[in-house]
Amino acid sequence: MQVESRPRLSRLVEVHTLRGREGRAYDPRMRPIAPAREYDVPVLAELNNRFAPDGLTLRRSDAFVEAHLDDYRVIRDDDGHVVGCVCIDEYSPSLVELVALAVDPQQQRHGLGAQLIKAAVTLAGKRGYPEIFAVSFSDALFKRCGFHFQDVEKYPEKRRRYARVSPDEWTIGHKHCFAFPLVAPATAAGDVTSPNATQR
Repeated sequence: MQVESRPRLSRLVEVHTLRGREGRAYDPRMRPIAPAREYDVPVLAELNNRFAPDGLTLRRSDAFVEAHLDDYRVIRDDDGHVVGCVCIDEYSPSLVELVALAVDPQQQRHGLGAQLIKAAVTLAGKRGYPEIFAVSFSDALFKRCGFHFQDVEKYPEKRRRYARVSPDEWTIGHKHCFAFPLVAPATAAGDVTSPNATQR
């Protein structure tokens, strides 16, 4: 994998690397992760779009955020300001993507990215999706959160969406695809679902 771009991206992507070896904990000054509210719409779009010029996120409109408001989870500081967000984006009843993962640069390196990923996984599991996937530069973070590398060709819907956004969107920055199974593999006794999964 090419790594030339990592120094340029590090000031933003370190939201995803967390410096786990340092053992930094979730910032106690932050409020618990919670659903987004209607008044958060422009804030969530702005936070996400700060990272779009560097290819770290796809640009999101207020309309996208409003349409997916129930799919967002946010972290607020002690004053109630949104400092981090994540969203799950459904392609079909059996396929969902983790998107719009962003943390305010001043609040990075406190483990907020990992907390948001876990919140997205929990939300997807509660809604009964069999799997959640993500596309990111942040290999170490997603692997620490239990994701594994996955061939993006498994998700033709994603490739088609990238093609509509920009022909080179997939190759920019050498992003990788990751997946997290929410349903356990079938056994001889039949299909066994994760205890986190529920019916939609």
